[in-house]
Amino acid sequence: MNDQNEYQQDAVDRILAQWQRERPDLDCSPMGPIGRLKRCAVLLEQRLESAFEPFDLSTWEFDMLATLRRAGAPYCLSPTDLFSTLMVTSGTMTHRLKRLETRGFITRQINPVDARSMLVQLSSEGLELIDRAVEQHVENERHILAGLPADTLAVLDSSLTALLRSLEK
Repeated sequence: MNDQNEYQQDAVDRILAQWQRERPDLDCSPMGPIGRLKRCAVLLEQRLESAFEPFDLSTWEFDMLATLRRAGAPYCLSPTDLFSTLMVTSGTMTHRLKRLETRGFITRQINPVDARSMLVQLSSEGLELIDRAVEQHVENERHILAGLPADTLAVLDSSLTALLRSLEK
């Protein structure tokens, strides 16, 4: 068989074949894209985490520091803005803020607009760390996607944008 025409099965193809064998009456085709997205997410998470290891950061720590960095100078947000952006509970946010504060990456400041609340701000150490880590992160992502031709990557991005919009409705 010609290598160009040879189809290599992935794990999702094998699952779909099993369902086809066991339940030929059931159209399991939606399992294809959803299963592949789920597998890609797991494999991507592993590769992304590996880029954070040299900085002694977990994924959630990177995400919190990056969120503060993206906010722009003075790199400060309310805890509510942080947990809304990161989609975590306030209890989880409190625990995570304590850890980042203990590590010296953030400080908590009194909110000048509302003295009853606090703001979370990147420390100079946190700013320096996230600036280095995000550079490595972007390079890692570039490496992950390097196996896809530019036109395929553009179609993938467009398709995922459409899916995300339909899910966010």
